[in-house]
Amino acid sequence: MENLSVRWGSRCILNQVNLQIAAGERLVVVGPSGAGKSTILRLLAGLQLPSSGSLSLHGIPQTYLRLDQRQPQDVRLVFQNPALLGSLTVRENVGFLLYRHGRLAEREIRERVGAALHAVGLQGIEEQMPAELSGGMQKRVSFARALIDDPAKPNEQMPLLLFDEPTAGLDPIACTRIEDLIVRTTEVARATSVVVSHVHSTIERSAERVVLLYDGQFRWSGTVEEYRSCSDPYVVQFRSGSLRGPMQPAEL
Repeated sequence: MENLSVRWGSRCILNQVNLQIAAGERLVVVGPSGAGKSTILRLLAGLQLPSSGSLSLHGIPQTYLRLDQRQPQDVRLVFQNPALLGSLTVRENVGFLLYRHGRLAEREIRERVGAALHAVGLQGIEEQMPAELSGGMQKRVSFARALIDDPAKPNEQMPLLLFDEPTAGLDPIACTRIEDLIVRTTEVARATSVVVSHVHSTIERSAERVVLLYDGQFRWSGTVEEYRSCSDPYVVQFRSGSLRGPMQPAEL
């Protein structure tokens, strides 16, 4: 992102932000509600275009929405809600992209789906329906779906995985499982990942680098080790949840 801005009418969501993400990096974007974190994900996913400035993925300027691109970048979004299609089996959900393109034989699709489910600790549930699974299992199925490679993409292109509040509303044990999955999924897919989260354990477990977004700008950036101990007033206020500091609480 270079001098990138997003505006809705007179409201400025992002104000000339600059951000570079290294290949293979695990980046976590933090900040209070309404800071523009989800806008970052929509931009990276090709679901929204900046009002000004530029965005490039793998060195290619993104000037069209994802559906308008002939060869969109390999970007995979894991939603806060698992977003599984209730009328399809787990196998059909995880292999949706492969079935849609129709370039692979049924046997190979089943093998790829089975391998993806195994990677997230789920085996033998391919023919079950989403409604038959617990919430945690559904979440893991959505991670397995993110592991499926698009055969139409060049092999040398590193996927970009986007996680939108992946542990929101989960108990601490479920959080730990999902946080470990974020790291494992990024490694198995040989991908770069961007996570948006408010959950401190998710920041601690899944980040290599943290950026703090507030009032349309990145106020701090550093390693997760620096995040744990730095005295920057924005980070200190966010870590402690204090009402005192440079960030003003949102109106309730």
